[in-house]
Amino acid sequence: MVSEHPDLNIVDAQTAAAIDRDDAEIDKERAAARAEGDSGAKTHHGHALAGILGPAFVAAVAYVDPGNVAANITSGARYGYLLVWVLVMANMMSVLIQYQSAKLGIVTGKSLPELLGERMHDAGRFMFFMQAEVIAIATDLAELIGGAIALNLLFDLPLFVGGCVIGAVSTVLLMFEGGKTHRLFEKMVIALLLVITFGFIAGLFIAPPNPVEVAGGLIPHFTTTDSVLMASSMLGATVMPHAIYLHSTLVNDHYAPGQAKPSTKRLLDGSKVDVVWALLLAGTVNLSLLILAANSLYGMKGTDSIEGAQHAIVSVLGPAIGTIFSIGLLASSLSSTSVGTYAGSEIMHGLLRIKAPMWACRVVTLVPGLIVLWFAPNPTEALVVGQVILSIGIPFAIIPLMRYTHDKELMGKWVDGPVKHAIFIAVAVLIIALNVLLIVLTILGKA
Repeated sequence: MVSEHPDLNIVDAQTAAAIDRDDAEIDKERAAARAEGDSGAKTHHGHALAGILGPAFVAAVAYVDPGNVAANITSGARYGYLLVWVLVMANMMSVLIQYQSAKLGIVTGKSLPELLGERMHDAGRFMFFMQAEVIAIATDLAELIGGAIALNLLFDLPLFVGGCVIGAVSTVLLMFEGGKTHRLFEKMVIALLLVITFGFIAGLFIAPPNPVEVAGGLIPHFTTTDSVLMASSMLGATVMPHAIYLHSTLVNDHYAPGQAKPSTKRLLDGSKVDVVWALLLAGTVNLSLLILAANSLYGMKGTDSIEGAQHAIVSVLGPAIGTIFSIGLLASSLSSTSVGTYAGSEIMHGLLRIKAPMWACRVVTLVPGLIVLWFAPNPTEALVVGQVILSIGIPFAIIPLMRYTHDKELMGKWVDGPVKHAIFIAVAVLIIALNVLLIVLTILGKA
């Protein structure tokens, strides 16, 4: 017999066969090691924290929309630093709510609308969708009006024309949502969020506030009945329904179909960082707006509208800061209206199981806003009505989220414990109660 290893001068066939088997085992081990190394490299890349971040920053855009801009400037101009503590508390509650939404999506692999759709009969799903769609339209209304006002301030465009421009640009932005270009969509929204941040805090560098006075606003207290009402409005508007629905989708859309995902634990840990940093940024923007108004616009008349606030900023801080503020407002509108339409699309998909083209969803939410811009004599009043409608929709989003994250069968070992669930209940009750108060006072004409 001729040995397959002549250099070893093997004559024993049994020994040669044993060596052949050893060589084969070594080849297998090397191949397995290469495969494990490749897999480890991919896993390491997939587990990198930077690869997990993004969804919360997209959702955080809902917290810096034109409606928030108007509320924070009004608060600062009327009450100075009095309600700083309200914004800090509101931001802490938003961190909990948004993380719970992300957690639900990560653990179940489904969005909140999808889970609702699976657990409701046809009539219930349709009715739930209708209220959610009304909420999406009301959300887009505020964002469209804010963008139209920004274009009017920057280029003197009529409000209706500005609304059309905002609708067209945001539709183009939405073309990058989903699939392999979804990460690009996230990056564009985050870039707009950074523009918003710079646009709204620039005035603080021109006229820095007194740190001692700002710190005094961290002590919870009120001065008048009106300040209590303002605090209720700010706290009640903390959570945006579409942000709750969407965040549970974003954590899964963050990865393209077929792309390997990190482990559930890694995703949850990364999501905590994502939510904290994103909401910290959004909270900083809101706090900066209030401090800017308290420091530079306190006691000035006409700051109850966005246009009035911008004109006041120009008169106090100069036209350059006024222009930067308007650019921030424009970025706020473009990003938030795109995210709002994205949320509407996912709500439709989850509840009705219809995957409509994004442009069709854009038309559904855009047309009512354009009608308001064409006919409404005072768009700012339409913003108020829109905020009330949003308040009505909050319980429909927050109560199912609270229920599902405490469902052992659904969440498994990731289910909320009794302490966390109790905290969630307290936050939900507070937010819902304040929104009911806001609705009642608005109907009575006192808000």
